[in-house]
Amino acid sequence: MGLFSAILGNAGTVSPDQLQKDYAKILIDGEGIEIGFKLLRDTFIFTNRRLILIDKQGITGSKTEYKSINYKSISRFSVETAGTFELDAELKIWISGEANPSIIKQFNKSVDVYEVQKVLAFHVLK
Repeated sequence: MGLFSAILGNAGTVSPDQLQKDYAKILIDGEGIEIGFKLLRDTFIFTNRRLILIDKQGITGSKTEYKSINYKSISRFSVETAGTFELDAELKIWISGEANPSIIKQFNKSVDVYEVQKVLAFHVLK
């Protein structure tokens, strides 16, 4: 993932092994990372049990918020693919009871948005 793409807010794929090493302390027994993405300072991870959003805050990024979203609480989602002249694809996730999407993430072209859609659909449609 290029720096310019990261500054624009586009996410790039991160290896599950690296994420497992970096975030093992927030995972429960039997929880495995399926796929993850990193923005400039933020990360979001799809595990076999939940979606984890990691938000680095402040100027130094030393303060971190870990947001856990149970797949059962996701009421719907949309994936918009990148067009010919557009640089990114977009993921929107709605949490039950909310009219507007709770989560909106941008992906650069290096991310297979169909894979993201497949992981979400697998867990949400159970």
